Amino acid sequence: MVSLSTALRLPAPEIEALNQGRTILIIAGIFINPGRQFALYPADTSSNPLPNEQYYRPNFLPTVHQSLAELGSERVRIKSWAKCELCQIVNEAERFDLLSALTVWTEEALHASLAKRGHFFLTYLRVYQLSKPLEVAVNSSPRFLPLSPTLTVSEDNPILSNEAFDQRYRQILDRQPPLHPELEELQTAISQLAITDSAAKQLDENIQQFIGWRMPKTTKHLPDWISTINELGTATIGGKYEKGTAFENIVRQSLVFLGFEVDSDAKGGAGGMDLYCTKPYPMVGECKAGKSLPDSTAEQLYRIGTRHLGRESYETAVKLIIGPGKPTSYLEKSAQQSIISIINPMTLQNLVELEAKYPGSVNLFELKDYLTAGQIDGKIDEYIEKVKQNLQLRSQVIEAVKKLGELGSHQPTVTETRTQYNSMFATDINSTLSEEKVRELLIELSSPLTGYLGRVDESDQFYFLRELEIDER
Repeated sequence: MVSLSTALRLPAPEIEALNQGRTILIIAGIFINPGRQFALYPADTSSNPLPNEQYYRPNFLPTVHQSLAELGSERVRIKSWAKCELCQIVNEAERFDLLSALTVWTEEALHASLAKRGHFFLTYLRVYQLSKPLEVAVNSSPRFLPLSPTLTVSEDNPILSNEAFDQRYRQILDRQPPLHPELEELQTAISQLAITDSAAKQLDENIQQFIGWRMPKTTKHLPDWISTINELGTATIGGKYEKGTAFENIVRQSLVFLGFEVDSDAKGGAGGMDLYCTKPYPMVGECKAGKSLPDSTAEQLYRIGTRHLGRESYETAVKLIIGPGKPTSYLEKSAQQSIISIINPMTLQNLVELEAKYPGSVNLFELKDYLTAGQIDGKIDEYIEKVKQNLQLRSQVIEAVKKLGELGSHQPTVTETRTQYNSMFATDINSTLSEEKVRELLIELSSPLTGYLGRVDESDQFYFLRELEIDER
Protein backbone atom coordinates (compact mmCIF):
# COMPACT_ATOMS: atom_id res chain seq x y z
CA MET A 1 0.00 0.00 0.00
CA VAL A 2 1.14 3.56 -0.79
CA SER A 3 0.19 6.75 1.05
CA LEU A 4 -0.16 9.88 -1.12
CA SER A 5 -0.09 13.37 0.39
CA THR A 6 -0.08 15.42 -2.84
CA ALA A 7 -1.72 15.59 -6.24
CA LEU A 8 -0.24 16.96 -9.46
CA ARG A 9 -2.45 19.40 -11.35
CA LEU A 10 -2.53 18.54 -15.07
CA PRO A 11 -4.82 19.33 -18.01
CA ALA A 12 -7.81 16.97 -17.83
CA PRO A 13 -7.36 15.70 -21.42
CA GLU A 14 -3.81 14.59 -20.67
CA ILE A 15 -4.88 12.76 -17.53
CA GLU A 16 -7.55 11.03 -19.60
CA ALA A 17 -4.85 10.01 -22.12
CA LEU A 18 -2.82 8.57 -19.24
CA ASN A 19 -5.89 6.77 -17.87
CA GLN A 20 -6.61 5.28 -21.29
CA GLY A 21 -3.03 4.06 -21.63
CA ARG A 22 -2.82 6.24 -24.72
CA THR A 23 0.35 7.91 -23.41
CA ILE A 24 2.82 7.58 -20.54
CA LEU A 25 4.18 11.15 -20.85
CA ILE A 26 3.41 14.57 -19.46
CA ILE A 27 5.13 17.92 -20.00
CA ALA A 28 6.11 19.28 -16.59
CA GLY A 29 7.24 22.80 -15.80
CA ILE A 30 9.48 21.56 -12.97
CA PHE A 31 11.77 18.60 -12.47
CA ILE A 32 10.00 15.67 -10.79
CA ASN A 33 12.21 13.23 -8.93
CA PRO A 34 12.00 9.64 -10.26
CA GLY A 35 10.17 7.50 -7.72
CA ARG A 36 7.91 10.36 -6.55
CA GLN A 37 4.25 9.32 -6.26
CA PHE A 38 1.16 11.52 -6.45
CA ALA A 39 -2.50 11.61 -7.42
CA LEU A 40 -3.53 13.12 -10.77
CA TYR A 41 -5.74 16.20 -10.41
CA PRO A 42 -7.62 17.15 -13.63
CA ALA A 43 -7.80 20.84 -14.53
CA ASP A 44 -8.67 22.97 -17.54
CA THR A 45 -6.20 23.67 -20.35
CA SER A 46 -5.68 27.39 -19.68
CA SER A 47 -2.00 26.79 -18.84
CA ASN A 48 -1.28 25.46 -22.34
CA PRO A 49 0.57 27.92 -24.61
CA LEU A 50 -1.79 27.28 -27.59
CA PRO A 51 -5.53 26.76 -28.16
CA ASN A 52 -6.65 23.13 -27.87
CA GLU A 53 -7.15 22.73 -31.63
CA GLN A 54 -3.49 23.64 -32.19
CA TYR A 55 -2.05 22.05 -29.06
CA TYR A 56 -3.52 18.53 -29.39
CA ARG A 57 -3.41 16.17 -32.35
CA PRO A 58 -6.66 16.04 -34.39
CA ASN A 59 -7.37 12.39 -33.49
CA PHE A 60 -7.27 13.30 -29.78
CA LEU A 61 -9.63 16.29 -29.93
CA PRO A 62 -12.85 14.28 -29.26
CA THR A 63 -11.29 13.12 -25.97
CA VAL A 64 -10.20 16.71 -25.21
CA HIS A 65 -13.75 18.05 -25.57
CA GLN A 66 -15.31 15.17 -23.60
CA SER A 67 -12.86 15.37 -20.67
CA LEU A 68 -13.21 19.14 -20.36
CA ALA A 69 -17.00 18.86 -20.41
CA GLU A 70 -16.81 16.50 -17.41
CA LEU A 71 -14.93 18.99 -15.21
CA GLY A 72 -16.96 20.27 -12.28
CA SER A 73 -16.99 23.90 -11.16
CA GLU A 74 -16.81 23.11 -7.42
CA ARG A 75 -15.68 19.48 -7.11
CA VAL A 76 -13.10 17.48 -9.08
CA ARG A 77 -12.97 13.69 -9.50
CA ILE A 78 -9.53 12.11 -9.16
CA LYS A 79 -9.48 8.70 -10.84
CA SER A 80 -5.81 7.70 -10.83
CA TRP A 81 -2.37 8.14 -9.34
CA ALA A 82 1.12 7.93 -10.80
CA LYS A 83 4.75 7.22 -10.09
CA CYS A 84 7.49 9.12 -11.90
CA GLU A 85 9.81 6.73 -13.73
CA LEU A 86 12.01 9.27 -15.53
CA CYS A 87 12.20 13.05 -15.93
CA GLN A 88 14.27 14.47 -18.81
CA ILE A 89 15.01 18.11 -19.52
CA VAL A 90 14.33 19.13 -23.12
CA ASN A 91 16.08 22.35 -24.19
CA GLU A 92 16.23 21.89 -27.94
CA ALA A 93 13.85 20.68 -30.65
CA GLU A 94 15.00 17.11 -31.14
CA ARG A 95 12.81 14.73 -33.20
CA PHE A 96 9.62 16.58 -32.28
CA ASP A 97 7.96 15.00 -35.32
CA LEU A 98 8.32 11.49 -33.85
CA LEU A 99 7.58 12.66 -30.31
CA SER A 100 4.33 14.15 -31.56
CA ALA A 101 3.41 10.92 -33.39
CA LEU A 102 3.97 8.97 -30.15
CA THR A 103 1.91 11.31 -27.93
CA VAL A 104 -1.21 13.50 -27.97
CA TRP A 105 0.59 16.80 -28.72
CA THR A 106 1.15 18.45 -32.06
CA GLU A 107 4.65 19.41 -33.20
CA GLU A 108 3.53 23.02 -32.90
CA ALA A 109 2.62 22.41 -29.23
CA LEU A 110 6.06 21.00 -28.46
CA HIS A 111 7.79 23.97 -30.09
CA ALA A 112 5.50 26.39 -28.22
CA SER A 113 6.20 24.65 -24.88
CA LEU A 114 9.93 24.92 -25.56
CA ALA A 115 9.68 28.58 -26.54
CA LYS A 116 7.63 29.45 -23.44
CA ARG A 117 10.54 28.92 -20.99
CA GLY A 118 13.44 27.79 -23.14
CA HIS A 119 13.06 24.23 -21.79
CA PHE A 120 10.51 21.76 -20.41
CA PHE A 121 10.63 18.45 -18.56
CA LEU A 122 9.45 15.34 -20.38
CA THR A 123 8.16 13.10 -17.58
CA TYR A 124 7.44 9.36 -17.89
CA LEU A 125 4.65 8.20 -15.55
CA ARG A 126 3.55 4.74 -14.48
CA VAL A 127 -0.18 5.21 -13.87
CA TYR A 128 -2.56 3.22 -11.64
CA GLN A 129 -6.33 3.36 -11.37
CA LEU A 130 -7.92 4.14 -8.01
CA SER A 131 -10.29 1.48 -6.66
CA LYS A 132 -12.93 4.23 -6.60
CA PRO A 133 -12.74 7.91 -7.66
CA LEU A 134 -11.96 10.54 -5.04
CA GLU A 135 -13.89 13.83 -5.04
CA VAL A 136 -12.00 16.91 -3.82
CA ALA A 137 -12.74 20.62 -3.81
CA VAL A 138 -11.49 22.69 -6.74
CA ASN A 139 -7.97 23.98 -6.06
CA SER A 140 -6.08 26.54 -8.14
CA SER A 141 -2.56 25.57 -7.03
CA PRO A 142 -0.42 25.67 -10.18
CA ARG A 143 1.44 22.36 -9.73
CA PHE A 144 1.36 20.13 -6.64
CA LEU A 145 -1.48 20.54 -4.16
CA PRO A 146 -1.90 18.89 -0.75
CA LEU A 147 -4.32 16.05 -0.09
CA SER A 148 -6.00 16.02 3.30
CA PRO A 149 -6.48 13.41 4.55
CA THR A 150 -3.76 11.45 2.75
CA LEU A 151 -4.87 8.93 0.14
CA THR A 152 -3.97 5.25 0.60
CA VAL A 153 -3.61 3.42 -2.72
CA SER A 154 -2.21 0.17 -4.13
CA GLU A 155 -0.53 -1.00 -7.33
CA ASP A 156 -3.25 -3.60 -7.95
CA ASN A 157 -4.75 -1.78 -10.95
CA PRO A 158 -2.02 -0.62 -13.35
CA ILE A 159 -3.26 1.00 -16.54
CA LEU A 160 -0.59 -0.89 -18.51
CA SER A 161 1.11 -4.23 -17.85
CA ASN A 162 4.83 -4.20 -17.08
CA GLU A 163 5.61 -5.46 -20.59
CA ALA A 164 3.37 -2.91 -22.33
CA PHE A 165 4.81 -0.06 -20.28
CA ASP A 166 8.40 -1.15 -20.95
CA GLN A 167 7.65 -1.38 -24.69
CA ARG A 168 6.21 2.15 -24.77
CA TYR A 169 9.00 3.49 -22.55
CA ARG A 170 11.73 2.20 -24.90
CA GLN A 171 9.79 3.31 -27.97
CA ILE A 172 9.60 6.92 -26.77
CA LEU A 173 13.11 6.96 -25.32
CA ASP A 174 14.56 5.72 -28.65
CA ARG A 175 12.10 7.82 -30.71
CA GLN A 176 10.82 4.80 -32.65
CA PRO A 177 7.81 5.53 -34.91
CA PRO A 178 4.31 4.34 -33.86
CA LEU A 179 3.71 0.68 -34.63
CA HIS A 180 0.06 0.99 -35.73
CA PRO A 181 -0.83 4.56 -36.81
CA GLU A 182 -3.69 3.32 -39.02
CA LEU A 183 -5.31 1.50 -36.10
CA GLU A 184 -4.98 4.62 -33.96
CA GLU A 185 -6.92 6.53 -36.62
CA LEU A 186 -9.54 3.77 -36.75
CA GLN A 187 -9.89 3.84 -32.95
CA THR A 188 -10.51 7.58 -33.09
CA ALA A 189 -13.12 7.12 -35.81
CA ILE A 190 -15.16 4.60 -33.81
CA SER A 191 -14.64 6.03 -30.31
CA GLN A 192 -17.73 8.25 -30.52
CA LEU A 193 -19.86 5.38 -31.83
CA ALA A 194 -18.66 3.30 -28.88
CA ILE A 195 -20.52 5.59 -26.47
CA THR A 196 -23.92 4.28 -27.62
CA ASP A 197 -23.17 1.13 -29.68
CA SER A 198 -22.11 -2.01 -27.77
CA ALA A 199 -20.54 -3.66 -30.85
CA ALA A 200 -18.49 -0.53 -31.55
CA LYS A 201 -17.49 -0.43 -27.87
CA GLN A 202 -16.18 -3.98 -28.03
CA LEU A 203 -14.24 -3.23 -31.21
CA ASP A 204 -12.89 -0.05 -29.63
CA GLU A 205 -11.66 -2.02 -26.59
CA ASN A 206 -10.10 -4.71 -28.79
CA ILE A 207 -8.19 -2.12 -30.83
CA GLN A 208 -7.00 -0.34 -27.69
CA GLN A 209 -5.79 -3.64 -26.24
CA PHE A 210 -3.96 -4.50 -29.46
CA ILE A 211 -2.11 -1.19 -29.76
CA GLY A 212 -1.24 -1.28 -26.06
CA TRP A 213 -3.56 1.41 -24.70
CA ARG A 214 -5.61 -0.86 -22.51
CA MET A 215 -4.98 -3.85 -20.27
CA PRO A 216 -6.84 -6.99 -21.38
CA LYS A 217 -9.57 -8.13 -19.03
CA THR A 218 -8.36 -11.02 -16.92
CA THR A 219 -11.83 -12.52 -16.60
CA LYS A 220 -14.45 -12.71 -19.29
CA HIS A 221 -18.06 -12.50 -18.20
CA LEU A 222 -20.17 -14.96 -20.16
CA PRO A 223 -23.64 -13.93 -21.34
CA ASP A 224 -26.22 -15.06 -18.79
CA TRP A 225 -28.31 -16.98 -21.31
CA ILE A 226 -25.56 -19.55 -21.89
CA SER A 227 -25.94 -20.99 -18.38
CA THR A 228 -29.65 -21.70 -19.05
CA ILE A 229 -29.17 -24.02 -22.07
CA ASN A 230 -29.01 -27.21 -20.02
CA GLU A 231 -31.57 -25.91 -17.53
CA LEU A 232 -34.19 -25.35 -20.24
CA GLY A 233 -33.47 -28.74 -21.75
CA THR A 234 -33.92 -30.64 -18.50
CA ALA A 235 -36.71 -28.61 -16.88
CA THR A 236 -39.53 -29.80 -19.11
CA ILE A 237 -41.06 -32.92 -17.63
CA GLY A 238 -44.55 -33.90 -18.63
CA GLY A 239 -44.49 -32.40 -22.12
CA LYS A 240 -45.20 -28.78 -21.30
CA TYR A 241 -45.18 -27.02 -24.67
CA GLU A 242 -44.13 -23.60 -23.37
CA LYS A 243 -40.91 -24.95 -21.88
CA GLY A 244 -40.27 -27.05 -25.00
CA THR A 245 -40.53 -23.93 -27.15
CA ALA A 246 -38.12 -22.09 -24.87
CA PHE A 247 -35.62 -24.94 -25.28
CA GLU A 248 -35.97 -24.85 -29.07
CA ASN A 249 -35.38 -21.09 -29.05
CA ILE A 250 -32.23 -21.30 -26.97
CA VAL A 251 -30.84 -24.13 -29.10
CA ARG A 252 -31.31 -21.93 -32.19
CA GLN A 253 -29.64 -19.04 -30.36
CA SER A 254 -26.76 -21.34 -29.44
CA LEU A 255 -26.23 -22.51 -33.02
CA VAL A 256 -26.28 -18.93 -34.31
CA PHE A 257 -23.72 -18.00 -31.64
CA LEU A 258 -21.49 -20.85 -32.84
CA GLY A 259 -21.66 -19.48 -36.39
CA PHE A 260 -24.45 -21.46 -38.05
CA GLU A 261 -26.97 -19.66 -40.23
CA VAL A 262 -30.39 -20.82 -39.01
CA ASP A 263 -33.45 -20.74 -41.26
CA SER A 264 -35.94 -18.43 -39.53
CA ASP A 265 -38.87 -20.39 -40.95
CA ALA A 266 -37.87 -23.52 -39.01
CA LYS A 267 -39.64 -22.85 -35.72
CA GLY A 268 -40.99 -26.22 -34.71
CA GLY A 269 -44.62 -26.50 -33.76
CA ALA A 270 -47.03 -29.03 -35.17
CA GLY A 271 -45.51 -30.52 -38.32
CA GLY A 272 -42.65 -28.01 -38.38
CA MET A 273 -38.90 -28.51 -38.28
CA ASP A 274 -37.33 -27.54 -34.97
CA LEU A 275 -34.01 -26.68 -36.60
CA TYR A 276 -32.66 -26.14 -40.07
CA CYS A 277 -29.22 -24.62 -40.59
CA THR A 278 -28.32 -23.58 -44.12
CA LYS A 279 -24.66 -22.54 -43.61
CA PRO A 280 -21.82 -23.43 -43.44
CA TYR A 281 -23.44 -26.79 -44.25
CA PRO A 282 -27.05 -28.05 -44.15
CA MET A 283 -28.11 -29.42 -40.77
CA VAL A 284 -31.56 -30.49 -39.60
CA GLY A 285 -32.45 -31.03 -35.98
CA GLU A 286 -35.05 -32.10 -33.47
CA CYS A 287 -35.18 -30.72 -29.90
CA LYS A 288 -36.54 -32.96 -27.15
CA ALA A 289 -36.68 -31.19 -23.80
CA GLY A 290 -37.68 -33.40 -20.89
CA LYS A 291 -36.68 -36.71 -19.37
CA SER A 292 -36.84 -39.04 -22.37
CA LEU A 293 -35.83 -39.47 -26.00
CA PRO A 294 -38.62 -41.68 -27.38
CA ASP A 295 -38.35 -44.35 -30.09
CA SER A 296 -40.21 -42.18 -32.59
CA THR A 297 -37.73 -39.27 -32.58
CA ALA A 298 -35.69 -40.53 -35.56
CA GLU A 299 -38.82 -41.26 -37.62
CA GLN A 300 -40.24 -37.85 -36.70
CA LEU A 301 -37.04 -36.14 -37.84
CA TYR A 302 -37.08 -38.11 -41.12
CA ARG A 303 -40.77 -37.43 -41.82
CA ILE A 304 -40.61 -33.70 -41.17
CA GLY A 305 -37.18 -33.28 -42.76
CA THR A 306 -38.05 -34.96 -46.05
CA ARG A 307 -41.39 -33.11 -46.20
CA HIS A 308 -39.67 -29.71 -45.99
CA LEU A 309 -36.36 -30.39 -47.77
CA GLY A 310 -37.01 -33.30 -50.07
CA ARG A 311 -35.46 -36.73 -49.61
CA GLU A 312 -32.16 -36.02 -51.38
CA SER A 313 -31.41 -32.80 -49.46
CA TYR A 314 -32.41 -34.44 -46.18
CA GLU A 315 -30.14 -37.43 -46.75
CA THR A 316 -27.07 -35.24 -47.42
CA ALA A 317 -27.68 -32.92 -44.45
CA VAL A 318 -26.16 -33.38 -40.99
CA LYS A 319 -28.89 -34.73 -38.71
CA LEU A 320 -29.02 -33.84 -35.03
CA ILE A 321 -31.18 -34.68 -32.00
CA ILE A 322 -30.67 -32.58 -28.87
CA GLY A 323 -32.19 -33.71 -25.59
CA PRO A 324 -31.24 -34.64 -22.01
CA GLY A 325 -32.77 -38.09 -21.91
CA LYS A 326 -31.00 -41.35 -22.65
CA PRO A 327 -32.01 -42.67 -26.08
CA THR A 328 -33.85 -45.96 -26.15
CA SER A 329 -32.02 -48.89 -27.71
CA TYR A 330 -34.36 -48.64 -30.71
CA LEU A 331 -33.56 -44.92 -31.19
CA GLU A 332 -29.85 -45.61 -30.81
CA LYS A 333 -30.09 -48.28 -33.53
CA SER A 334 -32.04 -45.92 -35.81
CA ALA A 335 -29.48 -43.18 -35.23
CA GLN A 336 -26.65 -45.52 -36.22
CA GLN A 337 -28.44 -46.62 -39.40
CA SER A 338 -29.50 -43.09 -40.46
CA ILE A 339 -26.31 -41.35 -39.22
CA ILE A 340 -28.09 -39.13 -36.71
CA SER A 341 -26.05 -37.42 -33.98
CA ILE A 342 -27.53 -37.29 -30.48
CA ILE A 343 -26.18 -34.82 -27.91
CA ASN A 344 -27.10 -33.69 -24.43
CA PRO A 345 -28.00 -29.99 -23.78
CA MET A 346 -25.05 -29.79 -21.35
CA THR A 347 -22.69 -30.73 -24.18
CA LEU A 348 -24.14 -27.95 -26.33
CA GLN A 349 -23.72 -25.55 -23.38
CA ASN A 350 -20.05 -26.56 -23.01
CA LEU A 351 -19.47 -25.92 -26.69
CA VAL A 352 -21.10 -22.47 -26.52
CA GLU A 353 -19.11 -21.60 -23.39
CA LEU A 354 -15.90 -22.47 -25.24
CA GLU A 355 -16.80 -20.11 -28.08
CA ALA A 356 -17.79 -17.38 -25.61
CA LYS A 357 -14.49 -17.59 -23.72
CA TYR A 358 -12.36 -17.82 -26.87
CA PRO A 359 -14.23 -16.21 -29.80
CA GLY A 360 -13.52 -17.96 -33.09
CA SER A 361 -12.13 -21.08 -31.41
CA VAL A 362 -14.94 -23.38 -32.60
CA ASN A 363 -14.33 -24.32 -36.23
CA LEU A 364 -17.63 -25.62 -37.60
CA PHE A 365 -16.00 -27.63 -40.39
CA GLU A 366 -13.73 -29.36 -37.87
CA LEU A 367 -16.74 -29.88 -35.60
CA LYS A 368 -18.58 -31.60 -38.46
CA ASP A 369 -16.08 -34.49 -38.35
CA TYR A 370 -17.19 -35.18 -34.78
CA LEU A 371 -20.92 -35.21 -35.61
CA THR A 372 -21.00 -38.97 -36.09
CA ALA A 373 -23.85 -41.46 -35.61
CA GLY A 374 -25.39 -42.15 -32.21
CA GLN A 375 -24.80 -40.57 -28.81
CA ILE A 376 -21.75 -38.33 -29.40
CA ASP A 377 -21.25 -36.38 -26.15
CA GLY A 378 -17.89 -38.09 -25.70
CA LYS A 379 -16.88 -37.12 -29.24
CA ILE A 380 -17.78 -33.46 -28.64
CA ASP A 381 -15.82 -33.55 -25.37
CA GLU A 382 -12.83 -34.80 -27.41
CA TYR A 383 -13.23 -31.86 -29.79
CA ILE A 384 -13.47 -29.34 -26.95
CA GLU A 385 -10.32 -30.81 -25.40
CA LYS A 386 -8.52 -30.61 -28.76
CA VAL A 387 -9.43 -26.91 -29.08
CA LYS A 388 -8.20 -26.22 -25.55
CA GLN A 389 -4.91 -27.97 -26.30
CA ASN A 390 -4.46 -25.80 -29.41
CA LEU A 391 -5.17 -22.71 -27.30
CA GLN A 392 -2.71 -23.92 -24.66
CA LEU A 393 -0.03 -24.32 -27.34
CA ARG A 394 -0.55 -20.72 -28.46
CA SER A 395 -0.53 -19.53 -24.86
CA GLN A 396 2.82 -21.26 -24.33
CA VAL A 397 4.34 -19.74 -27.48
CA ILE A 398 3.27 -16.30 -26.20
CA GLU A 399 4.80 -17.16 -22.82
CA ALA A 400 8.09 -18.09 -24.54
CA VAL A 401 8.22 -14.70 -26.30
CA LYS A 402 7.41 -12.94 -23.02
CA LYS A 403 10.18 -14.86 -21.21
CA LEU A 404 12.73 -13.92 -23.87
CA GLY A 405 11.76 -10.27 -23.36
CA GLU A 406 12.36 -10.61 -19.62
CA LEU A 407 15.77 -12.16 -20.37
CA GLY A 408 16.76 -9.17 -22.49
CA SER A 409 15.86 -10.31 -26.03
CA HIS A 410 13.08 -7.75 -26.54
CA GLN A 411 12.34 -8.68 -30.18
CA PRO A 412 13.19 -12.39 -30.39
CA THR A 413 13.46 -14.22 -33.70
CA VAL A 414 11.62 -17.36 -34.76
CA THR A 415 14.70 -19.45 -33.96
CA GLU A 416 15.07 -17.96 -30.47
CA THR A 417 11.37 -18.49 -29.76
CA ARG A 418 11.51 -22.11 -30.92
CA THR A 419 14.49 -22.81 -28.68
CA GLN A 420 12.82 -21.11 -25.71
CA TYR A 421 9.49 -22.90 -26.24
CA ASN A 422 11.13 -26.33 -26.50
CA SER A 423 13.18 -25.57 -23.39
CA MET A 424 10.15 -24.47 -21.33
CA PHE A 425 7.36 -26.74 -22.53
CA ALA A 426 8.53 -29.74 -24.60
CA THR A 427 8.45 -32.89 -22.44
CA ASP A 428 9.87 -35.24 -25.08
CA ILE A 429 11.01 -35.26 -28.71
CA ASN A 430 7.43 -35.66 -29.92
CA SER A 431 6.28 -32.43 -28.26
CA THR A 432 9.02 -30.20 -29.67
CA LEU A 433 8.03 -27.65 -32.32
CA SER A 434 9.72 -27.15 -35.68
CA GLU A 435 10.89 -23.73 -36.78
CA GLU A 436 8.25 -23.71 -39.53
CA LYS A 437 5.46 -24.42 -37.02
CA VAL A 438 6.71 -21.73 -34.62
CA ARG A 439 6.87 -19.16 -37.42
CA GLU A 440 3.30 -20.05 -38.48
CA LEU A 441 2.05 -19.59 -34.89
CA LEU A 442 3.97 -16.33 -34.37
CA ILE A 443 2.49 -14.81 -37.53
CA GLU A 444 -1.01 -15.91 -36.48
CA LEU A 445 -0.62 -14.50 -32.95
CA SER A 446 0.75 -11.16 -34.22
CA SER A 447 -2.06 -10.48 -36.68
CA PRO A 448 -4.34 -7.47 -35.95
CA LEU A 449 -7.24 -9.90 -35.40
CA THR A 450 -5.47 -11.57 -32.48
CA GLY A 451 -2.99 -9.01 -31.15
CA TYR A 452 -1.19 -11.18 -28.60
CA LEU A 453 2.22 -10.43 -30.11
CA GLY A 454 3.70 -7.60 -32.14
CA ARG A 455 5.78 -8.07 -35.29
CA VAL A 456 8.65 -5.85 -36.42
CA ASP A 457 8.12 -4.61 -40.01
CA GLU A 458 7.00 -7.97 -41.47
CA SER A 459 10.28 -9.51 -40.29
CA ASP A 460 10.87 -12.69 -38.29
CA GLN A 461 11.17 -10.67 -35.08
CA PHE A 462 8.30 -10.52 -32.60
CA TYR A 463 7.53 -9.05 -29.18
CA PHE A 464 5.05 -9.64 -26.36
CA LEU A 465 1.82 -7.60 -26.11
CA ARG A 466 -0.62 -9.54 -23.94
CA GLU A 467 -1.22 -12.99 -22.52
CA LEU A 468 -3.72 -15.60 -23.69
CA GLU A 469 -5.23 -16.81 -20.44
CA ILE A 470 -6.58 -20.34 -20.49
CA ASP A 471 -9.40 -21.39 -18.18
CA GLU A 472 -8.36 -24.77 -16.80
CA ARG A 473 -11.89 -25.77 -15.84
